[in-house]
Amino acid sequence: MKRKIADKTILVTGASSGIGRELTQQLARLGARLLVTARRGELLDSLVREVRQTHPDREIQFLAGDITDADFRASLMKKKKKHWGRLDGLVNNAGVGAMGRFADSTSATLRQVMEVNFFAPVELIRLALPLLQLGQQPIIVNMGSVLGHRAVPLKSEYCASKFALHGLSDSLRAELAPLGIDLTMISPSTTDSDFFDHAIQDTTQKKWKSARASPVKRVATATIRAMTKGSHDVILTLGGKSLVLLDRLAPTLADHAMQRWAQ
Repeated sequence: MKRKIADKTILVTGASSGIGRELTQQLARLGARLLVTARRGELLDSLVREVRQTHPDREIQFLAGDITDADFRASLMKKKKKHWGRLDGLVNNAGVGAMGRFADSTSATLRQVMEVNFFAPVELIRLALPLLQLGQQPIIVNMGSVLGHRAVPLKSEYCASKFALHGLSDSLRAELAPLGIDLTMISPSTTDSDFFDHAIQDTTQKKWKSARASPVKRVATATIRAMTKGSHDVILTLGGKSLVLLDRLAPTLADHAMQRWAQ
């Protein structure tokens, strides 16, 4: 299904920095009517002012809060319904990471990662369905990860959350198709953002962000392309595709490679 972005009402989570911020800017440039959210209100305020300065005719609003809070999620839907009466796009971009060996981690870390990366988007989708059914060519975009296709060591909680989101996305895509709601999952590799700076924990000595990290502009552009084309599952990098292919064709070899990398 081909869709235009102009005049579409879109909610973007995790919009204060990184992929979410760039995605907001690109969607605004294309004429979307936006509600953006994240925890850091001052960054959202600067984003909205920047968009309005560049595109004075654009409709953009923000609501700062914790996406894992049920009352806050309800507030987002209430604001969206009040101002636009429908929802054409829901972009579940908010996410957190945690790095370290599973044996050195805690149940609290696991629960926090799962709350942000899985339960929050799941429940936001549930709340959004009535407004999405009123939308024009409605689409849900779940920001996954190549690590939701092939897990790696030292990121067990993060991988688990993205695998869960991947499974949910595949299931919901089939369920929602008769309602006319599309669902696409975007799976980036490491991105040049502040993701690792805001990780819940990092007990490793590894340098996670390399010179080969994908620019946020590239990820945002690919996301919008997937939205306009109605793509289902997009792995963005050649390295990510190669890792997934290796896992499919030679899983034992992939396991051995991961064991060596974890040393």
